[in-house]
Amino acid sequence: MGRARESPTRESPTRECEFTDRPLILSFASLSSPLRLPLPCCPPAVPLGFNLMDVEDELPTAPPSANGGGEASLVAVSGDQFDLEAYAAQYSGRTRVARLLFIAGKCGSEPMWLDALRLAYDESLKGEDTTLHHDVSARIAGRLGPRYGVDLAWSDAVERRALMRKDKLDSELNGYRTNLIKESIRMGYNDFGDFHYARGQLSEALKSYIRTRDYCTNPKHVVQMCMNVILVSIELGQFMHVSNYVSKAEQTPEDIDPVTVAKLRAAAGIAYLGTNKYKLAARKFIETGSELRNNYSEVIAPQDVAIYGALCALASFDRSELKSKVIDNYNFRNFLELVPEVRELVHDFYARIRSLGSWWPGIDVICTFYGAGINSQSAVCTRA
Repeated sequence: MGRARESPTRESPTRECEFTDRPLILSFASLSSPLRLPLPCCPPAVPLGFNLMDVEDELPTAPPSANGGGEASLVAVSGDQFDLEAYAAQYSGRTRVARLLFIAGKCGSEPMWLDALRLAYDESLKGEDTTLHHDVSARIAGRLGPRYGVDLAWSDAVERRALMRKDKLDSELNGYRTNLIKESIRMGYNDFGDFHYARGQLSEALKSYIRTRDYCTNPKHVVQMCMNVILVSIELGQFMHVSNYVSKAEQTPEDIDPVTVAKLRAAAGIAYLGTNKYKLAARKFIETGSELRNNYSEVIAPQDVAIYGALCALASFDRSELKSKVIDNYNFRNFLELVPEVRELVHDFYARIRSLGSWWPGIDVICTFYGAGINSQSAVCTRA
């Protein structure tokens, strides 16, 4: 009787990848256990299609225990592991607040989740959404001292300005309609969309942006309309809208500038990820151009492109695709360099399945077959 074949040795002494009960599948759940990586730029993933009000409902009303207290969704993270201010600085506007609130709701470290609330409070005062400011203050509930209560003077001033601004926009738009000036009507609806978005009135913002469609007179206007609809639809979680308007923008007859193309690829990736189409999401994130840089901070950071693209690729690509489309992809390599831990994860995982493939030729077929059954409810990054 022949000697049993030895298992291949591990490539890395510091990281290992053990498979779940599904043969040779890296599910998002298996990235949190048994494989646990400290990701300095990746807190527990913010739900795509987040609504700020929904995020706030998840915030703890009392300090969660460091060990989770039986709540599996809380993650203990120390300030030494994660620079919260540096992370938040990658984003702008409502997205920055949403991510801070999500961290506050999911982090098991009391100093960190209070710090996240403090930053969210300060950020709320830079905008025009008084409802958001009141909600953040309510979540703080006096735990940060009297300075972090509802700023009534600020709220009253913002409400007065908003009322005057709305009256002015109404008057201007009515005048444009009377005179039938298409470009002015388009700009009027666009201004209304900006107004409602800043106020957190997302459904009204979406309606206003969509109404500009009938008054677009050139491809540039069409692309601008699409980008506005995409922005609001992502926050509302309306991913079919996102996909439709990405396609509409890409079909404009004139060439689109590289930055906008990169934004559209990233938005398409978010839409596919939001609908659990991981392979399509991976392709779009991988296709996102390096021109994206920090130009889409109201939606996504370059580090997110690396993390989302890599995890989706690990969950859905076979070995050859992982090699050609991720590891050997010069463009995507630029993103992976921003997150060394994820870059190492990709290389270690590829080395592992490559060594397994040397004695199990059918590994790629099995990976492809089982990849369609990935559990869509476990997309979580967990810290060691």
